[in-house]
Amino acid sequence: MIKYHFIKETTSTNALLWQMLGENKLPEGFVLQTDFQTAGKGQIGNYWESMQGQNLLFSILLFPRNIKPEEQFIISQLVSIAIKKCLDNYLDDITVKWPNDIYWKNKKLAGILIENSLQGAKINFAVVGIGLNVNQMVFESDAPNPVSIKQILGRETAIDELKESICENIMHLFSNLDVEYIRTEYFKILFWKNDYHTFSENNNKFQAQIFDIHPDGKLELETSNGEYRSFYFKEVKFEI
Repeated sequence: MIKYHFIKETTSTNALLWQMLGENKLPEGFVLQTDFQTAGKGQIGNYWESMQGQNLLFSILLFPRNIKPEEQFIISQLVSIAIKKCLDNYLDDITVKWPNDIYWKNKKLAGILIENSLQGAKINFAVVGIGLNVNQMVFESDAPNPVSIKQILGRETAIDELKESICENIMHLFSNLDVEYIRTEYFKILFWKNDYHTFSENNNKFQAQIFDIHPDGKLELETSNGEYRSFYFKEVKFEI
């Protein structure tokens, strides 16, 4: 059962939800939403830009105790699928840029930040933060390629409608955890899945196509000269 909680402003929903977990026993499916984050977080400490009340910013609590820590990337995959399934009702050309950026064509529409608490050989809980650009029309940060639903459609979209759809999709996929389906579906919806594209490692560019995604999230590429190379997040760059 999904339980929604709203706060007007906070540093970040992920940070606040972690704090709340230290003070209260919260149910699985607890959702913390805000209108504005003063210190919104992206991957690896990046800043997430969002204007007051214009976008969907929330975190959802999961208890993935049946998922092995070494296979925790399945959480990222199912959340990515859940967001795409929602956005497919509004837009065409939605893909997932590995590992978990949601793209419309060549522009970033949403980001996901998953922070897991490990307890021994189990994942105690997962805090899944999602930022989706909905009604913002101007982006002022140095993020290279942001876009919002309003910029694409030319009209506003109801933020809570998106939130409820995404959360319902997440809980459905999570409660029915079909690992084979999730991994297969994730691969189908990958950005740059087809054909050769330009990637770079340490500023050295090369042509490759996506060959596989490993259970631990590692990206495997097949280069244009037939070499297979594998990368973890931040070890390779998509040259868009």
